[in-house]
Amino acid sequence: MVYESDFLVIGSGIAGLSFALKTADHGSVVIITKKQRADTNTNRAQGGIAAVWGDDDSFELHIRDTLEAGVGLCHPDAVSRIVHEGPASIRALQAWGVRFSESDAVPGRLDLGREGGHSRNRIVHAKDRTGMALEQALLDQVRRHPQIRFFENQSAVELITEHHLTGLRAETGLHCWGVYAADGETGEIHTFLSRKTLLSTGGAGRVYLHTTNPEIATGDGVAMAWRAGAAVANLEFFQFHPTALHHPEGGSFLISEAVRGFGGVLRTQDGEAFMKRYHVQADLAPRDVVARAIDAEMKRRGDPCVYLDVTHLPADQIRDRFPTIHETLLSLKLDMTHEPVPVVPAAHYLCGGVCTDLSGRSTIRHLYVTGETACTGVHGANRLASNSLLEAIVFSDHAAEDAIRSLRRTRKTTGLPEVPPWDDEGTFNQKEWVLISHDLAEVQQLMWDYVGVVRSEERLLRAKHRLAVIREEIEDFYKRTRVTPALIELRNIACVAQLIVRSALFRKESRGLHFTTDYPECDDINWLGDTVLRGDAIFLNPQGVIPNAQDASPT
Repeated sequence: MVYESDFLVIGSGIAGLSFALKTADHGSVVIITKKQRADTNTNRAQGGIAAVWGDDDSFELHIRDTLEAGVGLCHPDAVSRIVHEGPASIRALQAWGVRFSESDAVPGRLDLGREGGHSRNRIVHAKDRTGMALEQALLDQVRRHPQIRFFENQSAVELITEHHLTGLRAETGLHCWGVYAADGETGEIHTFLSRKTLLSTGGAGRVYLHTTNPEIATGDGVAMAWRAGAAVANLEFFQFHPTALHHPEGGSFLISEAVRGFGGVLRTQDGEAFMKRYHVQADLAPRDVVARAIDAEMKRRGDPCVYLDVTHLPADQIRDRFPTIHETLLSLKLDMTHEPVPVVPAAHYLCGGVCTDLSGRSTIRHLYVTGETACTGVHGANRLASNSLLEAIVFSDHAAEDAIRSLRRTRKTTGLPEVPPWDDEGTFNQKEWVLISHDLAEVQQLMWDYVGVVRSEERLLRAKHRLAVIREEIEDFYKRTRVTPALIELRNIACVAQLIVRSALFRKESRGLHFTTDYPECDDINWLGDTVLRGDAIFLNPQGVIPNAQDASPT
């Protein structure tokens, strides 16, 4: 089947849904998602959205906190944009029906939490269900809009560019005309053609063995964009959340950073509050510092975890502020109001991604990228807590505005090209798939063991060599068999894993989330810039401006 639209959105988190709602009054919109529409990273976000709201706060303080967390790699113009537009974004979400928690002390005012790296209380939240509140409110708006069509169980396979077209040459750069997608129910490959495409497929936590991400976070957007020829950047900076639940039945359940912001204390098994030995902000230090501190304590003592303790705080306040966390822990026979919670670091957020400019435009024309899939320059070498949802909605807003303007200029002069149907020759070989599917576990274990919180040249080289063999096996199988959603995800995970390792080997220093024992110091003289990959090329962009070949011309 072939589906045509003015705007195509790949992904159904806050980045994709907000873009769809902004563009739907200006053209037809199609949203595709590979599972159900609420299966997103957004839906799992507990903490909230950072925005300057309190009387004691300022844009300058929020910008300073973000730049300090990013350790020199944040792009100041991108940071300034999201911070200054933060309050307006909160009001826009309220207008869409999101109900944020209000202060008990001052009725009618929003309750503001604090998380690691923030110097003020500025986390707007819906208790510990912020992501769920955002997702449901935006989905309700999308369901009611007559210009938006939603397709579930559609796994994007490849972006459609000149590589797939006959008779078209990319003399003025590559263009994106939509995507091929595999129907998870019928197995058919559909063609989704569009004049403007937004890639907002979320993160890549499933590259690692232990992650707080849902099963859908397999790096699809980054892998597809890189294969299509787009520039990607800063993939070595993968954020490990310091406090994932350590429990055999917990499934790396996230214990929000807001728990520490509320007064929680990290302790060793014998009760020592150890964070004061690692950072002046102690338990409110930035995430990279906390994750490495926990890793160091576990290795120093030989313990399997550390503990997050809130037993010194009023039990009724804990239950009220963190109902989801409290209820989930109770289901596992853990009562956080009476006993410390065992926690370990887990892969959480990809700070790099597909290179974009301030309008969310990638280096491929007509292709926009926002949310965790994008590298906008906001997060630098380490994301400040709760900046991600803010970044997603601000950049999706600007991407929508740019896409609408561009469509107005080009709709009458630029039609959709003739696109050949997907060649799905080949028979799925169940016996061979059993062998190939084991590669997933090996990739995840390799990444966890060798490309985790602390790295070394030797570990990275081992990962590089083994991943090269695994990826060759997967690509060979992919070329001679029928495409399935599981194979698509496996291929993307292996691709992104290789890109992360390439980036980590390239950067000969320790900065933010990338810490290597061979180069333990931060080197501003030689490495103050973005790690950019484009095809087989990898280079440092010392200007701090991500390269962008796309322009506003109507081509």
